[in-house]
Amino acid sequence: MVDPAVLSDSTTGHGSGGDVSSDVTTVLWRPVGQQELGLVREAGGRRWPALPPDQTHFFPMLDEGFAIRAAQNWNLFGPVRYVARFHVETGFLGRYSTRSFGGSAAPMLWVAAEDLDELNAHIVGSIEIIHEFR
Repeated sequence: MVDPAVLSDSTTGHGSGGDVSSDVTTVLWRPVGQQELGLVREAGGRRWPALPPDQTHFFPMLDEGFAIRAAQNWNLFGPVRYVARFHVETGFLGRYSTRSFGGSAAPMLWVAAEDLDELNAHIVGSIEIIHEFR
């Protein structure tokens, strides 16, 4: 389960862009490459694409700085890498645990691949690209 104290530092009372929700949302970040970004754009910027069969979890990050460092330093994403920001209804996120990955102290949510459609249904507003690295 997500610790409410962890979420409280990244919550906001509104969604992104022109879509504003009356529900409290949590801001999450995700480093992405060009291929994943293309799939997000094909979906109108409102959903994450299905994960490849070898990926069992979707890992949105609770810390923007960690997402930036990952996009800058991880070679998983190709020569152009981005950081996406999106808002999810906080109440929905309570079912997921947070864990650190790769020796980092920065927590990430561990969302099972089969839950991704449900997570997408709880995104408020659009998935936005806020950083680009070449």
